[in-house]
Amino acid sequence: MATQLPKLIATSVVRGTQQGESHGGVYTVDFDQREVVQHVDWNTGGIDFEGRGADRGLRGIEFHEDSIFIAASDELFRYDRDFKIQASYRNRYLKHCHEICRRDQTILLTSTGFDSLLAFDLAQGKYVWGFHLQRPYDEWGGHTFDPRSNKGPRPVNAFHINMVHVDGTGIFFSGLHTRAMLHLDSSMEVTEVCSLPAGAHNARPYRNGVLFNDTETDCVRYAGRNGEGVAFKIITYHDSEIEFAGIDDSKVARQGFGRGLCAIGERFVAAGSSPSTISLYDIEANQKVGSVNLTMDIRNAIHGLEVWPFG
Repeated sequence: MATQLPKLIATSVVRGTQQGESHGGVYTVDFDQREVVQHVDWNTGGIDFEGRGADRGLRGIEFHEDSIFIAASDELFRYDRDFKIQASYRNRYLKHCHEICRRDQTILLTSTGFDSLLAFDLAQGKYVWGFHLQRPYDEWGGHTFDPRSNKGPRPVNAFHINMVHVDGTGIFFSGLHTRAMLHLDSSMEVTEVCSLPAGAHNARPYRNGVLFNDTETDCVRYAGRNGEGVAFKIITYHDSEIEFAGIDDSKVARQGFGRGLCAIGERFVAAGSSPSTISLYDIEANQKVGSVNLTMDIRNAIHGLEVWPFG
């Protein structure tokens, strides 16, 4: 029997656009039906236009009951299944959020602008816990804080924390400059799980190793503890096909920039790249199953990526 391919939900961010233009959106991508639907066009007038487009677009995605939670830079939105906003939640310590994840009644968010993690309690509708990462004397550490108070950390972005994953053992997280996937246990001890190359995105435990976007080398990688692993080269296009090339002064908008990653069971992995493309890979067969391109605008890049849970 043929394998049914997944339906995914993706967010995108756009760099180099001006006020009044789109800054990304929310899409569902059905690989089995070969159908792409845009549900949200993010063009809010409240976007901060200073600093490399860091505030533009929508980021991490999670689900709880019938709600879809999607993070912007400094705000967590709750959508219903028709993508109508039901509520939003801000916090003074949430800045340049990237990825989010849920376990039970708690959503964890990366607060890149504070080198921190925040916990949002779904039952209370409040941010209830924070952890600020530090590296004194070349040893990983940090401290907890109450995000409801004004006694939290100062804005700092030394590690650029951009990924968080949680399971029964604790919290896994990493950043562009951590050079490692880190683990935070219940005693608040931070340990290194494995090393990572500089610039890695979306690192998370997978099978018996680690899965991540090796963004600097334009690859998606799985590395197992026993030495096995695979690497998939990210798709690129002919220069003549690319739209708005060179318009982003920061030079961040480039082909093959890998960001956005989700595991689909133990065999398949979906990954995002620029210009906004989602590719599906078969880990066991070591091959790419297919790719879907949403736009050839080089400024438009996939950010969040998850399996659509609602059928």
